[in-house]
Amino acid sequence: MTKKVLISDKLSEAGLEILEKAQGIQTDSKPGLSPEELKAIIGEYDALVIRSGTTVTADILEAATRLKLVGRAGIGVDNVDVASASKHGVIVENTPSGNAVTTAEHALAMLFAVSRMIPQATMSMKAGKWEKKQFMGRELCNKVLGVVGVGNIGKIVANRALGLKMRVLGFDPFLTPEAASKMGIELVSLEEIFKQSDYITTHVPLNDKTRGLINADSFAKMKDGVFIINCARGGIVDEEALLQALNSGKVAGAGLDVFVKEPPEANSPLVQHPKVVCTPHLGASTDEAQVNVAVEVAQQVVDYLQRGEIRNAINFPSLSGELAKVLKPYSKLAEALGKLLGHYAEGTPKEIHLEFAGEIKEYPLGSLTAAALKGFLQTHLSEEGQVNYVNAPFLAKERGISVKEIKVSEAKGYTNLLQFKVLSDQGEHRVSGTVFGTEHPRLIRLDDFYLEAEPKGCLLMVKNQDKPGVIGKIGTTLGERNINISRMHLGLNAKAGEALAVYSLDSEPNQDLICALESLEHVLWVKVVLL
Repeated sequence: MTKKVLISDKLSEAGLEILEKAQGIQTDSKPGLSPEELKAIIGEYDALVIRSGTTVTADILEAATRLKLVGRAGIGVDNVDVASASKHGVIVENTPSGNAVTTAEHALAMLFAVSRMIPQATMSMKAGKWEKKQFMGRELCNKVLGVVGVGNIGKIVANRALGLKMRVLGFDPFLTPEAASKMGIELVSLEEIFKQSDYITTHVPLNDKTRGLINADSFAKMKDGVFIINCARGGIVDEEALLQALNSGKVAGAGLDVFVKEPPEANSPLVQHPKVVCTPHLGASTDEAQVNVAVEVAQQVVDYLQRGEIRNAINFPSLSGELAKVLKPYSKLAEALGKLLGHYAEGTPKEIHLEFAGEIKEYPLGSLTAAALKGFLQTHLSEEGQVNYVNAPFLAKERGISVKEIKVSEAKGYTNLLQFKVLSDQGEHRVSGTVFGTEHPRLIRLDDFYLEAEPKGCLLMVKNQDKPGVIGKIGTTLGERNINISRMHLGLNAKAGEALAVYSLDSEPNQDLICALESLEHVLWVKVVLL
């Protein structure tokens, strides 16, 4: 089936060419669509490619019944309702490396511009003046630069600043001191950034945690005469607080490429301030960056639609094609075990514990967790199609289910072992499985019953008291209704005097047959699972 891709913002020809030449993909480029126009047609498409011009709202995602992927040509995804995308099972990918150098260089250009007042001096000369004494600058050498957010862009800024012989401090909760040290960065707290820095530059995304990150309290902790650079996102720096700090002299100058409202009002006091150097969101605006992000997002969309490869996803673990191939049998096993556990366990689930033992624990586990939750939740929601790998963790959280990933060193006789446990208001149940060889998933445990069954196709699970003749009666009941048993697997709990049989059937039993089996003497319960 042909996959359809909509491009709703202007994209470089290099990116368009990749999409148009991809086999099995139809590309429609329609930049400049209004929100109403986008909403009217988005239901026809499997993927949407955007830049900063398109806002992907909850309403648009509600109408995007086929949509599987939103590809953002650029870093920021604040124009995408990521929570709503996750709820609807839509992967959101960005291109964090395509314009990293360009944006970092723009921040450094701002650093020079505010230090030497280059724009102000230029405007003075163009006005016919020679005000040499008015534009006394500062050297960057030996000054302290505080980098807030040491990601793709922050690392480049830090590296270039070290070449200017600056002392670089970094704040990033996801960076270890060892990794920072290797880059020549002193990892410190945000408060120390404020206290020690001569220049502060921000390189974090805009979200609830970073909105107003640099505010009036922050400025109060800073050195007098500090310089502020923001080429990340408007709103990270509190604009009113910055204006007051500029007016008081606390801040000697600011370089701003981004604003809360874009474009800002023409008479904005911040834009008009003599100590502010400002540009109209030009961080990624170079010919090279436009080509890079277009090529990167186009290739990511093609790789996902053709091979299921996920890269740079905001709301799902990224998987290379090779890693996806390695994890595929474990993903199938995890989903099957989740589904079995969903059918097997009773009551309202409160917690799900996902244990990974052996070599598998060294791999990224997010995709396996998502697969297990998808299988489990499908048994609890009315429509199977409403649960997928992307929204399963979101749906579990929405329903108040606590999910815990646990890595276990010992696999208990197996190379790899997956053990899932659910705690509900009616007790605790567990299921375990492994993969034989490289591609043969097996169910090996249900609660205290040990067995070896292939989690595939139509499985009939029958729990009964361990009495003679029960299996024969079950076989006869199935045979009388022309239901063929292709495989049968038995487990025994001798202590409880109970047995569990898992039958692989060639066809799905109807409700009458299930009732007939439940009425057999010594049968405790019957469940049917379609995998």
